[in-house]
Amino acid sequence: MMEENIAAIATPSGKGGVAIIRISGKNPLELAERMFFPTGKVKVAEFEPYRMYPGRIDGGTFEDYGLCVYFKAPASYTGEDIVEFQCHGGESIARGILKQTFRLGAKAAGRGEFTKRAFLNGKLSLASAEGVADMINGESEAEVKAGYLLYSEKLTDKVRALQAELTTLLAGIDVSVDYPEEDIEEQHVLELADALKKLHTEIASLTATYAVGKKIKSGITVAICGKPNTGKSSLLNRLLGYEKAIVSSVAGTTRDAVEGVLEIDGKKFNLYDTAGVRESGDFIENIGIERAESIIRSADVAVFVADMSAQGGIDEEDAKVLEMVKGKPLIKVLNKSDITRDETDTDADVYTSAVTGEGIEKLKRLLCEKSFSALSEDAAFLIEERHYDALSRAQTLIEKGILACKTEPLDLIGIDVKEAWDALGEITGETATERIIEEIFAKFCVGK
Repeated sequence: MMEENIAAIATPSGKGGVAIIRISGKNPLELAERMFFPTGKVKVAEFEPYRMYPGRIDGGTFEDYGLCVYFKAPASYTGEDIVEFQCHGGESIARGILKQTFRLGAKAAGRGEFTKRAFLNGKLSLASAEGVADMINGESEAEVKAGYLLYSEKLTDKVRALQAELTTLLAGIDVSVDYPEEDIEEQHVLELADALKKLHTEIASLTATYAVGKKIKSGITVAICGKPNTGKSSLLNRLLGYEKAIVSSVAGTTRDAVEGVLEIDGKKFNLYDTAGVRESGDFIENIGIERAESIIRSADVAVFVADMSAQGGIDEEDAKVLEMVKGKPLIKVLNKSDITRDETDTDADVYTSAVTGEGIEKLKRLLCEKSFSALSEDAAFLIEERHYDALSRAQTLIEKGILACKTEPLDLIGIDVKEAWDALGEITGETATERIIEEIFAKFCVGK
């Protein structure tokens, strides 16, 4: 599907070594003939696809020396003919060349319009397009990897396999409805119920991966908690590698949660240094304690910090914090190991010193172990809430179909099966509405 030429700068704004201006549509090579002058005897119309050509680029009021490459449809990113100019990376140079493409008839590309054309031209699925956005917007190595798996159609292939199984079941239902024979229909319903149960298990298994995918996309929320003056703020600073939280020997210095982001083994952790939980007569401190309790209860992982140099072991205030984190992954830290070396508390997971750095690397390893279950590097799993919602609806509809097999005729069971197919099609893009498509591509930058 060839459309009018669109153009945009495909590289980030700012000064750099190279800037790229991308043009895609029905005749970008004709436009390039009017503003690119190759070195040597070759003409633009004679360009071999996928080969770089040096030459002068006309920016209207100036010229630059750069490169031009032609991508021939349909073997291009958008499925249309594409021309890219690579010029020197000054902002004025790139904007001037882009304006010249507009003067010669190209229109400004909208957000994600190149990738949208790739989707509409069948070059990639809707889920794959979302993978591109996740890679671009990824804030951790793990999110970039997850986006690439989505872009490389791992999830799409799995969903299409599920759709294919549903299509086979729908065909069988249609045959049985068109040629009703009581004995055959009864046997078919039993076989259909078994097949739907198998599909339900497959979808449930895929849906369950969202627990990990959500953590990869949003990051793990870690509450660093405990009594005042156990060294929580110093521990946060040591983990981050810079002074984020104010450190003082005065109990109650941390009045509100202090947040920092840490990447461990490519995975993002959102760390919260919470106010020490204790009874206090200070109104402002009590507000901080209430917020701390809220963060502790909602955290994915809790790091409970006790002072190794303190006497008396676990007291009522410690017990209150431990009660809040019951049932969630917990790492027990004995801090200030530089002050004392008494390691008789065998209940501790790690001994640390924010001063010397002892135990910090072990604490980081424990955070990864407590946060992520084993997951294959190339497995299909969910990172988008939209995909989770579509699969959950498909799962519910199949459950409904299984129950219907006990009481309902085949044609009514077929309605549930078809709706389940449609729900899965929202992931691949086959049944996605225009609103869904527009929302997805609005997440993109201009030029991609």
